[in-house]
Amino acid sequence: MTGTHREACPYCGWPDRAEPFQVVSRHGTAAGHTVWTRCACGSLQVRAVDAGGMRVLSRSGRG
Repeated sequence: MTGTHREACPYCGWPDRAEPFQVVSRHGTAAGHTVWTRCACGSLQVRAVDAGGMRVLSRSGRG
């Protein structure tokens, strides 16, 4: 699933604004950070963190 605008994981309900269950990697960008995280249910997420806050850009199915 890409370009999601949900407030929580569609598979388990873990809130997107909560601390990620597991940070897989973090990479600096010109605007902030790209953070790859794993949800409690195993879904891999790509998060953008910048001056505007945090947003989930993409998430995989359950792991």
